Parts: sequence; C-alpha cells; structure tokens
Amino acid sequence: MLILDEILNFLHFHPESSRAQITESLSTPPSPASMKRLLSGLLKDNLVSVSGKGRASKYSITPKAHILRTYDVEEYFKKEIDERVAQTSFNFDLLEKLLPEIELFDAEELERLNSLQKTFARNISKISKDSYNAEMERLGIDLSWKSSQIEGNTYSLLETERLLKEKEEAKGKTKEEAIMLLNHKEALRFLLDNPDYLQSLTVGRIEDVHSILVKDLNVERNIRKSRVGITGTNYKPLDNDFQIRDAMNEACNVINARKNVFEKSLLAILLLSYIQPFADGNKRTSRIVGNAILIANKHCPMSFRTADSLKYKEAVLLFYEQNNLSAFKKIFIQQYDFAVHTYF
Repeated sequence: MLILDEILNFLHFHPESSRAQITESLSTPPSPASMKRLLSGLLKDNLVSVSGKGRASKYSITPKAHILRTYDVEEYFKKEIDERVAQTSFNFDLLEKLLPEIELFDAEELERLNSLQKTFARNISKISKDSYNAEMERLGIDLSWKSSQIEGNTYSLLETERLLKEKEEAKGKTKEEAIMLLNHKEALRFLLDNPDYLQSLTVGRIEDVHSILVKDLNVERNIRKSRVGITGTNYKPLDNDFQIRDAMNEACNVINARKNVFEKSLLAILLLSYIQPFADGNKRTSRIVGNAILIANKHCPMSFRTADSLKYKEAVLLFYEQNNLSAFKKIFIQQYDFAVHTYF
C-alpha cells in the first residue's frame, strides 16, 4: 500500500489523530520533515482536514477522501455482512453536497481515458459504416451477455450470440433468460437509433429504458412504490416513492451538470444502482444508461465482457456501504480500455 493510502486508511478508522500517531501507524515511517510535507499535500488536495495548531493539531479524513481513497476490497469483504462497519441508509449528502464538489478522476486517469477516446475516434474515422455497425453488433452481443450474466443469467456467450442473431433459444434455459437478453439488444438498438435520447438525463427517459429492459418479464415498471432488499449487504435503499423520485431528479441534475463524459457515465452507473429506483432491473438499466451517455457524446460504449462478475458486485457494494467509488472506477477504466482495443 502506498504511504498516502496508508495515511488515509489510518485516519478513516482513527479520526482526530496527531501527526505522531499517524507516523507510528505507518509500515515505513518517514522523517518528520517528510511527514509534514505529506500531510501538507493531503491538506492541499482536500483529502485531510486539520483542527488545532502546532503540536495540538489533529487530522481527519475528508468526505472527498471517503469517496476516492483506495480500498483493499479483498480485505474488506473478508468480513461477513454483519461484521462490516458500513452505512446502511441512503446518504442524501452524497447527491446534495459531496459529489457536486469532487472531480472523480485524477490527472493520470483522465490522460489515459482521453488517450483511449482519441484512439477510438481515429479508428472509427477509418472504417466504413457497415464495419462500424458490425463492430457495434458484436459489442452489443457481449454487453447483453455480460450484463445479464452479472444478474444471474446462465446463457453462455455463444448461446447468447445464437439467440440474438438467429432467435435460437438454448436448451435447458428459461424463457425469462432469453427475454432478458433480447431486451438488452432492443434497448441498445433503440439508443443507437436515437443517439441523443439520453444526451441530457431525465427520470422519464430512464424509465423508458427500464421499460424496454423488463418488457415481458413480469416486472413493475416506473418508480417503485415498495421496499427492495439487496443481497449481500445491510444497505437499505429508500422506500418512499416520493423520496426515490426526488433522489432520481437530483441524480440527473448532478450527472447533467458534469462536463466530463466519463464522469457522467460513471456516475450514472453507480447512482442508479445506489438509488435502486425500480422493483427489479436496476443494475441492467444503469449499465445501459451509462453506455447511452457515452454513445450520445460519440464515445466508445463498453461491453464489460472481461469484468469479473464477483469483483463488479463487490465494487458496487463498496459504493453502497462506504460511498467509495475507487474499486468501480478501476473497473470502468479497464473496461473502457478493453472496448476501444477490442471492438474498434
């Protein structure tokens, strides 16, 4: 673990600590002068706050650091649900105060993403419309498969390809599994045919995407009016439909206000999952909406094909329980890289 991560991790569990206490906690304690410089840098970046002066100074982690600091995800999930110190209720401050003030990607991450986007733009400028459509169809098959697999669908990638291309259902699979995959294809096709549909997010248009994804699946459409529980966590989403709609409107405002397309897409995927506005199909909707934002802004969409399903779920649960997006951000960057170099 890098020394800055060690400092933030210590302060996460030990707020109001002195410089000496922080130094003693580190695996390789730096000199007093170096420690002072490290803390000054963290203060400048608004990752640490300080109270008191001189030797009486006490340091704590800031809300920004809570959201962005690196987590040891494997270590975190070694603890069972009831052993984890986690947030169990919806954090309104996340939408109203914290996320609007924070840049989600650092300079190095943005440089990598922007470089990938330039590669994508350069590549598609050299291929025909038919070739572009063929690659988008291939990506769509992979996305339909992976997005459904994350939700427990048992179709293989080859079975998914046969279903989406030839309408051939796999033996031994349920009708609902086939419908889930076909709905993904229809949702993506709708967004490709209407690329500006989610240029600016609204609750109504997100509901439209959800309706396509749950068509013929016996799932209630539009904002839910009942409670939902989430397997694997004690986090409980909002259970009042008025509050849910307010949270969705606020999430749309936060996302629309962002200038950076990658931040828009990342926030859409995480916030729709966090709010859980629908009775079912929330994460499927979030992935399609996140991709719709990329498509609307002429960025490369993502299939998530090589994302490990367990790590994906853990990254989302970490956001639920700690409002920390570091693990999911890593997956997002990896999958954008994969999409640019695999499809285009």
